[in-house]
Amino acid sequence: MATVIIIAGCALIAFALYSTVQKARGKSKGASCCGSAESVLAKPVEDTDESHYPYRYNVGIEGMMCSNCAARVENAINASGDTWAHVNLGRARAEVLSKSEKSEADFARLLKGTDYKVTGTEQVAV
Repeated sequence: MATVIIIAGCALIAFALYSTVQKARGKSKGASCCGSAESVLAKPVEDTDESHYPYRYNVGIEGMMCSNCAARVENAINASGDTWAHVNLGRARAEVLSKSEKSEADFARLLKGTDYKVTGTEQVAV
C-alpha cells in the first residue's frame, strides 16, 4: 500500500512540474505549442508550375512541434523566391522544389533567425 501512495505522489509531483513548465513556456490550454493562440498561415508561392523547378530536395528539420512551426518553416524557405517548400511535420522534413542548385548551408541560411535547424539535405532525382 505504501508503494502505491509513493508512486501516486511522484506522479502528482511530476504532473505539477510539467504543468508549471508548460505554463512558463506559454503552452498552457488555449495556445498552440508555440505559445500563440493565433494560427500561422503558409504564404502562397507565386510560381506553382513544377516544371520550373528542376531540383528537388528532402531537408531534415529539427524543432518543429505543430502546424504553426511547419508554416513558419515553409514561409522561411519560400521567402528565397526560387524555392517551393512543403513541410511534412510527421517526418520532420521539408520537401523542397528549387529553381537552382542548393546545399545544406543554403537551407540553413534560409532558416537562420528561426527556432529550427537543418539536420540533413538529400537531393532527390527528378
